[in-house]
Amino acid sequence: MELKNWPHPADVVKVIEAKEHKEQTIQAYTDGSKNEHGVGSGVAVFAGKELVSQIKFKLDNRCSNNQAEQLAIAKALEIIESIDISENRPRTVTIFTDSKITLDSLMNVNNHDYLIEEIRKRISILERDN
Repeated sequence: MELKNWPHPADVVKVIEAKEHKEQTIQAYTDGSKNEHGVGSGVAVFAGKELVSQIKFKLDNRCSNNQAEQLAIAKALEIIESIDISENRPRTVTIFTDSKITLDSLMNVNNHDYLIEEIRKRISILERDN
């Protein structure tokens, strides 16, 4: 990514650790893992209480656990972009992840890894569309 396209520090993603679950329009659950059997990612997205999408990916064995976690979040955001919400309801989204490394990377303005930038881009699209 070119330097001129890097986000301004004021525009960095805001991460809030959920202590209690509030009712959101959309909830996404993401996970990625790597073990002796391979590398994979999974995503489940709910609109209210309705499961709207559930996907899993088998990734190349060269992928890291962190890449699997980040891909799951990026795919969840991609799915969320396509969900229609009635115009009189705000689109509020909660993404549940156990990847502290990804959350820390999103908040680090000096991290310009491809998947981190993809997640930032998709969050920006969702914010702009609301």
